[in-house]
Amino acid sequence: MRFIAAAAVVLCHFSLYIRGNPDFWRNLGQVGVSFFFVLSGFVLTWSARPTTSARAFWRRRAAKILPSHLVTAAAHAGLMVLTGKAIVAAQILPTATLTQSWIPGFDLTTAISPVSWTLSCEMFFYLAFPLLIRQIRRMRTAYLWGVAAVLVAVIFTLPLVARHYVPDGTPMSPLLPYLDNDAWFVDFFPAARLLEFALGMVLARIVAAGKWPQIGLLPAGALLVLGYWMSMGTGLYSFSAATVVPIALVICAGAVADVEQRPSPLRHPYLVWLGEVSFALYLVHKPVIDYGARLLGIPHFSAMGLTGQVAVLAPMFTVAVLLAWLLHRAVELPAMRHWGRRGGPRAGRHRGACPHCGARPAG
Repeated sequence: MRFIAAAAVVLCHFSLYIRGNPDFWRNLGQVGVSFFFVLSGFVLTWSARPTTSARAFWRRRAAKILPSHLVTAAAHAGLMVLTGKAIVAAQILPTATLTQSWIPGFDLTTAISPVSWTLSCEMFFYLAFPLLIRQIRRMRTAYLWGVAAVLVAVIFTLPLVARHYVPDGTPMSPLLPYLDNDAWFVDFFPAARLLEFALGMVLARIVAAGKWPQIGLLPAGALLVLGYWMSMGTGLYSFSAATVVPIALVICAGAVADVEQRPSPLRHPYLVWLGEVSFALYLVHKPVIDYGARLLGIPHFSAMGLTGQVAVLAPMFTVAVLLAWLLHRAVELPAMRHWGRRGGPRAGRHRGACPHCGARPAG
């Protein structure tokens, strides 16, 4: 599922080089990010252990996110310098510290490493997770559906709040004609996106309690496609508001299928591997597309036909996956082994320790 969401973001960014800039492809990015946020809350809640301290949790999350982010941000900055793009000094610290999403302004939020604004949101989610998980664990099962409904309702109201109460700004860019303050509040502001993460947490408890209705993965996926198509005419700044319910259906249906060991193509080893490198793919794909298009002389909104689009996207996607695998193997996994567990590098020397999380076999 993580790979499919990452692929949606890749298609979104590639669509900016296609004539007409079809909204159908461009808006896939918003849905893919929303999927990531809900899935992140779900998975972390599902796998959380009551004995894990907040400090240990924060250390593991920082070890997974920060090294890969800093490497790709530095590489992106190097490409900017080589191609003559200006780097504003005020952009460096917020990007490096993943605090850029707290500051309104499209030029700052997506500076240097354009996709890392979502990591800024995720880091806030991780900071809040120990507090949220305690409260969600205390909730009676009978209240969980009500809490989920309230979260969905608030997500739906955010675009309306932005439209009527957030001061207007300038258009974000020629490619994104939304007013920057409105779009920042709905799509970039970490406190607003925390609602999707919290929804994923509540959904995990509902599924774990056996209270999720029997909705198969295929019907849930069809509802997501239908919901996305219907949302094209909503006029909302945020497509996550229009698709968050079918996103929840897909994630929970997939979790139930795994728990009940139903056959699922998503458990194919190749898709599992792609899921493992999806975080790295998310980080590296944007510079591959942008600088690959620059190298090939392809402008925004080019006149490429379908054959040309496939001929360009296929090698770009292949290069992005290979770079993602390299980043995953050379940075993400070593960082998790050395800094993602209590005791630092020495802790990973125990025979049989898991290379991903440092867990030791029982006994």
